[in-house]
Amino acid sequence: MSNTTWRETAVGAIVPIIVVALWQASATLGWINPQVLPSPLAVAEKFVEYALPLQERTPDQSWLAWALSGELWMDTVGSMYRVLVGFAVGAGLALPLGLLMGASKRAYAWFNPLMQLLRPIPPIAYIPLSILWFGLGNAPAVFLIALGAFFPVLMNTIAGVRQVDGIYIRAARNLGVSQTTMFVRVMLPAAVPYILSGVRIGIGTAFIVVIVSEMIAVNNGLGFRILEAREYFWSDKIIAGMISIGILGLLIDIGMNRLNNHLLRWHRGLEN
Repeated sequence: MSNTTWRETAVGAIVPIIVVALWQASATLGWINPQVLPSPLAVAEKFVEYALPLQERTPDQSWLAWALSGELWMDTVGSMYRVLVGFAVGAGLALPLGLLMGASKRAYAWFNPLMQLLRPIPPIAYIPLSILWFGLGNAPAVFLIALGAFFPVLMNTIAGVRQVDGIYIRAARNLGVSQTTMFVRVMLPAAVPYILSGVRIGIGTAFIVVIVSEMIAVNNGLGFRILEAREYFWSDKIIAGMISIGILGLLIDIGMNRLNNHLLRWHRGLEN
């Protein structure tokens, strides 16, 4: 990491450190009820307990498998599996439809009214139907996540294709390119920044939806573990689970941002 990156990271850590210090001081002085809001140290202890293996290592078990056998890692794997599968389904449907609607005025006229009708409906509203259609387990969660990822990718793809600079299109027409070449070599590359922005928003939305769906339809995952902790009034475990979600969401966003920057080097003139 460069000096600038280190400096930005240090500056960004100032406010969280101050907040945690004030939180710990308030808990130490007895200003807050530990049952309602436990201290940062209590949350940290619960976080470590949440991550530690539940059982002793067996002779036939590898060290890595044993180290990752704690509830935190198992729940993280379960949540990420649902996010990736649901996002793949949602984006896989949205991308070709968005390209078609963006490139064809007729297709846009056909599909846009339906899309605009369905788009304002939050994925959470589909929870009763998803349970009726798919029962409990991964299927309804994947369905809800796919819905959450579908519309950000769709709308950004449509916008990207429809807002290609007219100079590029006129130049390609003057060169006598076919419609297929126009789409593949001009419109699609110009729309890539919009599409990647939609992908970044879509996977963030998918991660939000998976937490809600796990509180309803499945019996593992980060969302399920927070709901379980609420039932037993384990506020320290609730906050530890929330922090786990925040860290995982931050890592996903950082990864998507770096992927976007890498793929868009040509767009920013950084291909060399």
